[in-house]
Amino acid sequence: MAAAAALGGLGLLRARLRLAAAAAATSAGLGRTGHRAPQLPGGVAAAAFPSAGRSYGSQAKEEEELRVRYLDDEHKGIVVLGLNRSHAKNALSKNLVKMMSKAMDALKSDKKVRTVVFRSEVPGIFCAGADLKERAKMHSSEVSSFVSRARATINELGGTQRLPRTIGVSLAKELIFSARIVDGEEAKSIGLISHVVEQNEAGDAAYRRALALAREFLPQGPVAMRVAKLAINQGMEVDLVTGLAIEEACYAQTIPTKDRIEGLLAFKEKRPPRYKGE
Repeated sequence: MAAAAALGGLGLLRARLRLAAAAAATSAGLGRTGHRAPQLPGGVAAAAFPSAGRSYGSQAKEEEELRVRYLDDEHKGIVVLGLNRSHAKNALSKNLVKMMSKAMDALKSDKKVRTVVFRSEVPGIFCAGADLKERAKMHSSEVSSFVSRARATINELGGTQRLPRTIGVSLAKELIFSARIVDGEEAKSIGLISHVVEQNEAGDAAYRRALALAREFLPQGPVAMRVAKLAINQGMEVDLVTGLAIEEACYAQTIPTKDRIEGLLAFKEKRPPRYKGE
């Protein structure tokens, strides 16, 4: 799949973390200057962005398969997870999934983290999927354990169930049965991704787009964002009447919060709200 937010489409991470997502396209022809790289929504600002280069700080090492970077200044609250298995095109190995699981466990308990961006450190590729060379060496008993852990970490796995819900049953069957690779333009046209942006000379247009989108999330109320995400995710799995009941229950969680009162006061005083997640 030639899309930022690989591993199952427009995925959101568990708990209160949102997957803004960014990466170069999986197809070698995409992501180069003059071509178009598929991305999630968000306007590209002219302001300076954190480096999209392959180094994530002085402590990062080339052999690190997952690089974690906490951004600051105007990007404070955004964490970037960089996939860095160039020799395997960022394929998901046992070690990489373990590192991702450990990183996500830490992030989920960090109230200062508002948005997580997944990106590739490897030019021209986001993620090739499972590491089939490693999979071939696994005992059958290991495979189920590995898949279960991967699902627990990346809750957008499960193409036979998620893809039909995103693009419809007929088209999902066509893509799954044919194993056809779609480019960014087609992925956008069928609703698999939200935006396609022109690649830039630095090759980081996807990353910049994701950061711009993540910055749009930052001013919003953490409590409201959390319950809205919960209502959407759960509501999509049930009928409309049940979904509306879920929405009402989620909204009820915001009523006693300080953030709700702050939002009302800010509106009355005609100023930007200062949410604290309380």
